Amino acid sequence: MIFTLYGDYIHHYGGEIWIGSLIRLMEEFGHNAQAIRAAISRMSKQGWVEARKEGNKSYYYLTEIGKKRMDEAAQRIFKLQAQPWDGKWRMLIYSIPEEKRAIRDELRKELIWSGFGSLTFSCYISPNPLEQQVQDLIKRYQVEEYVDFFISSYEGPHQGQDVVARCWNLEEINSKYQSFIELYSKKYIVDRNKIEKGDMQDGDCFVERTKLIHEYRKFLFVDPGLPEVLLPKDWLGDHAAALFRDYYKVLAEPASRFFESVYQEGNDAARSELYNVFEHPYMVQQQGRDE
Repeated sequence: MIFTLYGDYIHHYGGEIWIGSLIRLMEEFGHNAQAIRAAISRMSKQGWVEARKEGNKSYYYLTEIGKKRMDEAAQRIFKLQAQPWDGKWRMLIYSIPEEKRAIRDELRKELIWSGFGSLTFSCYISPNPLEQQVQDLIKRYQVEEYVDFFISSYEGPHQGQDVVARCWNLEEINSKYQSFIELYSKKYIVDRNKIEKGDMQDGDCFVERTKLIHEYRKFLFVDPGLPEVLLPKDWLGDHAAALFRDYYKVLAEPASRFFESVYQEGNDAARSELYNVFEHPYMVQQQGRDE
């Protein structure tokens, strides 16, 4: 959920937020301060965010890796249509030793998130132009000596759809899209009517928009974003994407208004408390001694 807030809100406000404001926003979803501090601490240890101190206040901002992940996610979430396929397959083959098992597992997760599928053990393929993402992963995990990367064409004996079926369970992914559509089609109609009548608070719009993003972004972990020519005729991904965009637009303005109020209020409060600290008699007295 914190990743969702960074990607959909904080990333567009300089990528930094006071921990007090983050706690206030997450309280809208029923999370307590202790859990939020623990989560942001884990994100920091994993290299997604870093902390900056201003007085006794902590501000968390996205690292370069975090910014890149957010940009990649946004491009996939808000893409209007799939790119035409060039007919080529990107293939990464690796042989990472057991003593580097943790790196091997992380690499697999990153490949799957990027849209690669497992053709065979330690051989991952994608029809999408992911050359830069692959080079970034190789560099990030320092596995140059253990991997080979190819861009090639498939010469049979099967069809491209047969290769896809071996790498991804499109029927299961389609079923997830069906569930998403059934749930959010109803919510979209109800909330649109409420907003038009002025019966929905900004805070409620913020909660619903964040939940919408949070649920939809889960498809980034299962849907490889295949070209249309490789998808089945009854594919529901485009329908789900259109529903997501329509519902998002309805919630966008009041949700952003609520976020901005909390974000600005938190910054003002942090600055005010910092000012008061330096105006404290002890600080004034200490400053006089220093002078």
